[in-house]
Formats: sequence, C-alpha cells, structure tokens
Amino acid sequence: MEIILSICIATFNRANFISATLDSIIKQVDKNIEIVIVDGASKDNTSKIIEPYLTKYSFIRYYRESKNLGVDRDYNKAVNYSNGKYVWLMTDDDLVKPGAIKKIIRSIINKYNLIIINSEIKNLDMSRVFEERRLKIYRDKVYNKNEIEKFFIDTADYLSFIGSVVIRRDLWKKREKKSYYGSLFIHVGVIFQHPAIDNIKVLSSPQLSIRYGNAMWKPKSFEVWMFNWPKLIWSFKSFSDDSKKKVCLEYPFLSPRILFQNRAHGNYSFYEFQRYIIPACKFFKIIPFIISIFPAKLANLIVISYYLFFGSSSSALSISDLLSSPKANFLSNILHKWFKRT
Repeated sequence: MEIILSICIATFNRANFISATLDSIIKQVDKNIEIVIVDGASKDNTSKIIEPYLTKYSFIRYYRESKNLGVDRDYNKAVNYSNGKYVWLMTDDDLVKPGAIKKIIRSIINKYNLIIINSEIKNLDMSRVFEERRLKIYRDKVYNKNEIEKFFIDTADYLSFIGSVVIRRDLWKKREKKSYYGSLFIHVGVIFQHPAIDNIKVLSSPQLSIRYGNAMWKPKSFEVWMFNWPKLIWSFKSFSDDSKKKVCLEYPFLSPRILFQNRAHGNYSFYEFQRYIIPACKFFKIIPFIISIFPAKLANLIVISYYLFFGSSSSALSISDLLSSPKANFLSNILHKWFKRT
C-alpha cells in the first residue's frame, strides 16, 4: 500500500499535550496516511501516553531516542523513518482542524513541491483565539519559479512555525540538513537554501490551531530571536538584502526599541548583556547596558500601555506574552482589565 502522507512528529516532554494532538489527527487518517513519532528521550511519561495508541492504531510508529540530540535531528530522523511521498512536519502540542488532511491531500495530488498550511493562534488552553489566521491571506496562492523572492518575503517569518510545512519527502532527503542542526529551524534551512524550492502552494484557510506560549525554547528566546534566527535568515544566498530586511534585521540586538521590548518580556537582563551583547558589540554597549538594568516591571507596564493605546488587533499576542511574563505586576494587569472594560 502506497503511503501518500507521513505526519512526522518530533516530541520531548509533552505528556500533557500529545494525546490531544494525536486525537485531532487520528479522526482524519485513512489507509494512505501514517504517523511517525520520534521522542527525543522525554523525561516525563510521554511513552506511556503514546503506548495505547500503538496498540490500537497500526498506522502509528514510535521511536524513542536514548539521548536528546535536539529537535532538528529528531525531525530529520522522523522523515527518514517515514514512507510517505510527502511529509508533514507536525508539532507535538497543536491541534489539526477538522478536514485539514483532506485539503492537504488535494494539494498533494496536484504535485506541488511544498505546501504551506495557514494557522489560527489560540492561548495555552485553547479557549481563546488570538489571531484567526496567522498568514493574512484570504485566497490560496501558488508561487512558481519566478516568484520565490516574493514567497520568501510573504512567508519566511511565519515559517518559523514548523507545523506549517508539508514537503515532498524525496526533496527533503536531497537537501542539505546537517548545517542546520541546532538552529531550531531545520525546515527553514531546507526550504530556503540555494537553490530555493519552487512550485509552492500556500493554503489560506487555517488548518491548524497553534497552542501559543508553549514553545520548548522559550527560556532561550533572546538568543533564538536576536541571534539564531537572524543568522539563519541572512545566510540564504538566493535572496537580496532588501528582502531579508523585510523578514528581520540582521542585528536586531542593536535596536534599543527591540532590547527594551525584550526587557519588558523578561527575556533580557544584565545576564544576557554580559553573555551576548558584550561579545557581539565592539562599541554600542552603553544603551544596551542601561536597558539591561532598567526596572523590568516598569518596562513591562510601559510596553503594555503602548500596545493597549496605540497597538493594532495583532497586538493581542504581545500583550498576552507581557501579562504572562514574570515581570508583569498588578499595575499591568489592572491597566489591561480597565482597558478591556472601556
């Protein structure tokens, strides 16, 4: 029997979430689909949660690693274990919306190299929608060989979310991957390395519900977004510097505004100043130092105030982050509650 789609999940310490993810997928699985799970040596009871699924469903295969070597390697292993013509790099805590797999299969039949899935964003317990669609497109789009620069500009930021990617398995296996181990974004490297993939379809209607605020690398977010992500984006030779600037700054840590926002979120302190800023900056150190010791709770209140009074509807994600930050205080919460009533 030919497997059309392999849903590849890399998981680590997600015992509290992975059953809900699997349940949302299993309802839609038919005979041409398999689920491949690679467990990066979870320390919780993930294996016990998955065990009943293995007994009940023959289309699920589970591989537990003896050592955690990182999410990039685990996704690559999941693809290597799979048999499908296409692989969906699915996350271990988000939910697949009803009918999503049928829509993906319809795109696979048309033989696109890459299919990008739009998503809605919800809060941690999935009770509230922050954004109805992360990619602000309202009709499906196809990008051919002459439109790859536009595809990069339109989607690169969104593609930091790996669950959005469905790709031809043979194409994935041919592309360079080892140089992206440890980046946390191996899929972005596979897609945009030279020559960039073409013949791409983007599905406009959300097919996934993202459980926002649950990223495993959240404690390392300053390093990830100030250094790892920009380094990756600016490494791609197929795209102009102007296009890369539309995705992210090459050196975002040089922006006082961005540093202040990180201070307000609790991601930037004197520790990050010493560890990252001092080695990276030869001259520009005074302002980053001042921001690193600026009262974080006051910074939190200032940035929340700005978003509440001057932000757009898309500011809900940032406000949620700020309110859930350990640097949030009762004044931040009072201001938010007052603003919601007015």
